[in-house]
Amino acid sequence: MVNIIVALPKIEDAKGIRSILNKNGFNVTSVCTTGAQVLSQIDDWNDGIIICGYKLTDMMYSGLHECLPDGFDMLLMASGRVMVDCLDNNIICLSMPFKVHDLIDTVSMMTQAIMRRRKKARQQPKVRDEKEMALIKEAKEVLMARNNMTEEEAHRYIQKCSMDSGTNMVETAQMVLRMMKG
Repeated sequence: MVNIIVALPKIEDAKGIRSILNKNGFNVTSVCTTGAQVLSQIDDWNDGIIICGYKLTDMMYSGLHECLPDGFDMLLMASGRVMVDCLDNNIICLSMPFKVHDLIDTVSMMTQAIMRRRKKARQQPKVRDEKEMALIKEAKEVLMARNNMTEEEAHRYIQKCSMDSGTNMVETAQMVLRMMKG
């Protein structure tokens, strides 16, 4: 599920957009009238879509866009003259007045792009810090000493236990150390 926030200066308009999106299978997480509300909502999220108008009650769309963390996309609903200013700044625009199917198609495209980014990020190998690498190394050394395993066998053992238990390798190494030392 992709987090969607609708931010428009008039709450009735924001609720109307939310209703349209909900009827078409999208989950609108929040409706807001200010940029500050949007920014407080997204604190705990990694990504999402902000659908907004040209001017909120406390800031312009451009100020909000500058404050958005990586991973968040903006859909600006504005007149054609405003959209000219949006070229080359990674803001997707929808000309007002818009057709409902144009809104749905655009949000669908943006949602798919976020899902592709998430999938790509999951496929990247996880980078471990020194502490995590030391923990895995210590667990392998314990397995090698106590069970007469090679380093490769100990690594494969931790990897297999990790997959079987649905935990990551660091958590599995911690469990191995607790069992072997405890």
